Amino acid sequence: MLVSTPEVPPEGDIVDPDFLPDAVDLDRPNVARIYDWALGGTANWAVDRQYGEQAVQAFPLAKTLARSNRDFLGRAVRYCLGLGIRQFLDLGSGIPTAGNVHEVADEYADDTRCVYVDNEPVAVAHGRILLEEEGDPGRHAVLHADLRDAGEVWEAALATGVLNPDEPICLLSVAVLHFLPDVTGVREAIRDYRTLLAPGSAYVLSHATESGVEGEELEQIRRLVKLSERSSSPAVSRSLDEIAEFFGNFEVVEPGIVPVGKWRPEPGAATVPLASVVGGVGRKPGGRI
Repeated sequence: MLVSTPEVPPEGDIVDPDFLPDAVDLDRPNVARIYDWALGGTANWAVDRQYGEQAVQAFPLAKTLARSNRDFLGRAVRYCLGLGIRQFLDLGSGIPTAGNVHEVADEYADDTRCVYVDNEPVAVAHGRILLEEEGDPGRHAVLHADLRDAGEVWEAALATGVLNPDEPICLLSVAVLHFLPDVTGVREAIRDYRTLLAPGSAYVLSHATESGVEGEELEQIRRLVKLSERSSSPAVSRSLDEIAEFFGNFEVVEPGIVPVGKWRPEPGAATVPLASVVGGVGRKPGGRI
């Protein structure tokens, strides 16, 4: 399933300029590469780091929030594994960093399967390199695709041979939907994915919001949203009710849609006191919707 890729870029905090997959836009910062920078990765360029530094000036806890969101991803994946789910379809997966879905899953069981989907060429190229070095082509794959093309993504994911559509799958859209306004058809796409999932499947979501955010954090998140207009994917902030609609009639498990740092934190772990990114997990009931 894994196609040939460019050579791995050299070590360092700057990606080799020669390591440029087709269609990479270096004129504007890219959200996948900025997120990689915020998590301490190296698959980013000067334009991304410059934007990231400005984002930290607008929202001083931006890196902390990125890490909190990443930790939520890990806890949500482990929760779904505990439900018996062994398959994962990660939409807008971004550039591989520590704590990828398949890494978390493989620590739990050796029969887990994962397909990553992203439309950023660097994210896809690095994902393929990571899986070629450390993954299992029978259980892991990466697709270069737009998550809004639900039918095409679903067919391509099944064509890898990694996923079995008759068994429960955990669908993930973590920290990505707030870069896709409703006019792009993202709501219809997520609805289509929900319809395609087998009963017992799960949906993991995290999303930026201003609902319940107050004081300085509210001012900072608004500055961050404004700053995002300079990136390749301007952000949108949705209310909690608007975010909840992405779950359709999936049963949202306890504690509901809450700040990511408060979603089933590990015992003794410090809770990140930020409310501007929320997350939740929903479970598909017995019948298809």
